[in-house]
Amino acid sequence: MRKLAILIMFASLTACGGSDSGTFVPQTGTDACSVDGQKQFVLDNLYFWYLWNDLLPTNLDIADYASPEELISQVTQTYGPMDSNGDPIDRFSFVNDAEADSQFFGEGRFEGFGFSWRFTDQAQTDFRVTRNFEGSPADVGGLARGVRVISLNTRSVGEIAANEGISAFFDANDTVTFEIEPLVGATFTSSISKDVVTINPVPQWEVIDAGNGRNVGYMELSTFISTADPIFNTVFQDFRNANVTDVIIDLRYNGGGLVSTAELLGDFLGGSVAQGLVFSDTEFNADRGPANNRSEPFQLLANSVSLSRMVVIASRGTASASELVTNALIPHVDVAIVGDTTFGKPVGQIGLEFCDKLMRPTAFRLANSLGDGDYFDGLPLTPGCGAADDLSIPVGDPLDPNMVAAMGYLDTGACPVVAVPPGVQKATLPPLAASLRPGPPHRELLGAE
Repeated sequence: MRKLAILIMFASLTACGGSDSGTFVPQTGTDACSVDGQKQFVLDNLYFWYLWNDLLPTNLDIADYASPEELISQVTQTYGPMDSNGDPIDRFSFVNDAEADSQFFGEGRFEGFGFSWRFTDQAQTDFRVTRNFEGSPADVGGLARGVRVISLNTRSVGEIAANEGISAFFDANDTVTFEIEPLVGATFTSSISKDVVTINPVPQWEVIDAGNGRNVGYMELSTFISTADPIFNTVFQDFRNANVTDVIIDLRYNGGGLVSTAELLGDFLGGSVAQGLVFSDTEFNADRGPANNRSEPFQLLANSVSLSRMVVIASRGTASASELVTNALIPHVDVAIVGDTTFGKPVGQIGLEFCDKLMRPTAFRLANSLGDGDYFDGLPLTPGCGAADDLSIPVGDPLDPNMVAAMGYLDTGACPVVAVPPGVQKATLPPLAASLRPGPPHRELLGAE
């Protein structure tokens, strides 16, 4: 039985009465919800739950921080662990609005524009849309995959990037006029306003006829939220009916989500071949470990497939719950990673509710049955399996370089060489700068609040 409803990207262990945290929980509308009361709650729980609480000085003063949001960010990034470059490893701890958090993970809903993007050049002038969510303001407004955004409110994207930054710009503007250059046709403008966006966590799946009576299951998973859970059953029922033993999971834009959803996906993938074996081990700090450490086994479900090989389509944005599932299957089946090395986040957060907010400190680390869980540099790309994310081709299309690589691996045990068209992002990217490490979930979904 699953004992904790936790996120790997943003876990959920909600303290409603204080018994979980060992600290008084201030309630909305009370004097304890003053700014100082909130800051004290955050500090107390960092000492109590933070994975690296042994690194925190004992004399931290709430007066040194303006808000609970600033306190958790500054404390974890100043006193938490550092990487080999001296940059903070933990850029994941944060305080969020409790209602927005609940809507995102429970209903797949957030308020924003509803698209994601990337720069395809080092100068940060070539702004491209990587995906949109069906029915979102971005979708309705013409921000299709691959289009180039030239300007925002008549300002060039290069100017914005060089000044306040693209994310800050969208945070500050509820309505934006986009100048858009489509893949085909003339440049046009579109005025787009933030609205409620509902995420389809599983945009597509199919059974691919690989020839010689062999079928391959393909599923694109955009994020690990609870609305994916019933869809998984339908997907894997289709896979079982087609006698699928090889599966391609497309996680190229998936930054993580609920551990419970990751565990469920793991059961559909590995429940038949690894029933009762370790999916993951969860380890809290030395103080909290005795009461909270656990080992999660694979569970056999009615529609668990007899998995033999799994190919994960990844990018440097593939993180957290995506990496948990991938890492958990490595000891049990043939796993290949195509596209690019993943982000590198083998830790997760719990959720502590106070006032109208939710505190999510990094509180646990995860490892597979081999004890492997120190992949802060990402899960490595399978040698020779780099592939470009060609924005001119739909995700999952047979001509998608990632799909060509994935199917080639399943056909031959090695990835074919795929030519990268001029101007398309190469497969292997430099490691993300520390400032680009994933933050709250809405930061992965541009324009959300």
